Amino acid sequence: MTPSIIIADDHPLMLRGLNDFLESKGYNIIGSATDGQEAYNLIIKLKPQIAILDIRMPYKTGLEVAEECQKNNIETKIILITFDKGEALYDRAKDLNVYGYILKEFAIEEIEKCIENVKKGNPYFSDEIATYLTESIPLAKPVDIKGLTKSELKILKYIADNYTSQDIANTLKISIRTVTTHRSNIVHKLKLENRPSSLFLWATKNKSLL
Repeated sequence: MTPSIIIADDHPLMLRGLNDFLESKGYNIIGSATDGQEAYNLIIKLKPQIAILDIRMPYKTGLEVAEECQKNNIETKIILITFDKGEALYDRAKDLNVYGYILKEFAIEEIEKCIENVKKGNPYFSDEIATYLTESIPLAKPVDIKGLTKSELKILKYIADNYTSQDIANTLKISIRTVTTHRSNIVHKLKLENRPSSLFLWATKNKSLL
């Protein structure tokens, strides 16, 4: 079943181009907006399954719209598109449980794959942004993972496969609080910075060790 989608971008050419491209592929575009407040109003009114939002928009940024949706338990899944490669924005998106995060220069190439993943409940983060951010993350030394328990290693493998904490909790049939505790312990044992993306970036770059 084709999900209902709204698109928001303050650049008319980008908005029209993405809208026309997705419609040509058979996607159900039910609304579009040119600023964040208008986008949020459409989400409230139309209740789309997916909202594709530019991060930097007038009145409300894409991140602020995502934050409002999280705060008000709105089920619309957020996909963010951006030219920014800043780590702080990426961290914030992960913290808000955003389902998709792709760079604008790769939007046409990646948006279908992103939507199909999100439609199935699987988060999709652009390989390009992950590669850019992991360049500064060192490869692990063998001693790094020796202190991890079997449960922690299992959770780390799921993180490397881009599972959210909720996904891991559902898969392992444990509470999300237990997952959060495991994540915190892993961060401490691996001596990583305590940021939302640190564990994901480490796990992605060191996946072959898990």
